[in-house]
Amino acid sequence: MTGAKTAVEWLASVAPDPDACRRQWERSPLGVALLPAGRAWDVLILPGDLGLRTLDVLSRVLDRPGPVLADFGDDRVGFFVPPGTAARWLGTGIRAAGSGTWIVVPYPGRATRGVRWLVPPDGSGTLTDPVLLELVMHEAAAGPAGRREGHGRRPTS
Repeated sequence: MTGAKTAVEWLASVAPDPDACRRQWERSPLGVALLPAGRAWDVLILPGDLGLRTLDVLSRVLDRPGPVLADFGDDRVGFFVPPGTAARWLGTGIRAAGSGTWIVVPYPGRATRGVRWLVPPDGSGTLTDPVLLELVMHEAAAGPAGRREGHGRRPTS
């Protein structure tokens, strides 16, 4: 649980009141918090199929990518990238959450019914390099990648 606690500290550090955020988060039956993007990280949000294929390719390139979220039904997949990325990102069909935006973030290590971690944060501040992410997205878009086990993804058809 130490890793989850460190991840909670890292995520809550961006909240206007980190202590209140942690208390509310830990008591919330939904296990989610609304956190501001653009401080410690931005989030690039890809359509589900492309996001899952991108994570598959990225997982073959890196030992451990930065945190990755999926919404209910895997319709959207969000990659945590360095702050400032959202302001510079151009990509059809890709949403960017940066300064001035807020995202729903599940409590690390706790199951939720909606948004969930595909790659939970480890508390170290590791983020995905946006240049690498773009290259990997191109590879993922070029063709189907075999899905790896362990990320809670749906099997390919």
